[in-house]
Amino acid sequence: MSDRLPHLLRADALDNRERILEAARALFAAEGLNAPMREIARRAGVGPATLYRRFPTKRTLVAEAFADEMRACHAIVEEGCADPDPWRGFCLVIERICELHARNQGFTGAFMAAFPGATDVAANRRHMLDSLAELARRAKDTGHLRPDFVLDDLILMLTANRGIHAASTAARVVASRRFAALVIQAFHVHRTKTA
Repeated sequence: MSDRLPHLLRADALDNRERILEAARALFAAEGLNAPMREIARRAGVGPATLYRRFPTKRTLVAEAFADEMRACHAIVEEGCADPDPWRGFCLVIERICELHARNQGFTGAFMAAFPGATDVAANRRHMLDSLAELARRAKDTGHLRPDFVLDDLILMLTANRGIHAASTAARVVASRRFAALVIQAFHVHRTKTA
């Protein structure tokens, strides 16, 4: 009997952790990163002590809550950078990042703010922006990306994408895809045909 008790406690602790992360993601998506820790604990059905035992600071909770999204974002950027056609890779990044951010606007807040002290988020954000800057340089060299494009244009795009509001996540994703297509069109060099 004593051998089973620690296993049950570990399973219970794991359930608590998952409920906390789920509640944090939902609350961050709805209210932003300023959502109170006590409200996250309440929605998770745990006491504040349990929350703080698992996540001693909000920055650790933010980093863990968005770890999967950060990995997905990183994979999107890596895939775009690996494409032998830099313009196609650049377009892929815009389309998929917009969709990822439309699906979880709390992650957009964490990514955009690089939540102070959340070193994992800040370091990953910096690495991705550096990779995107290199991809943009290569896309410019092909003549497809506007020569006046700067990395701040991408940040502006993400900020604008964050402003898309819809009745459901599915509707927000559809609107975000349309927005991404318009952004790509704006970033593309349109050559005029000469007679």
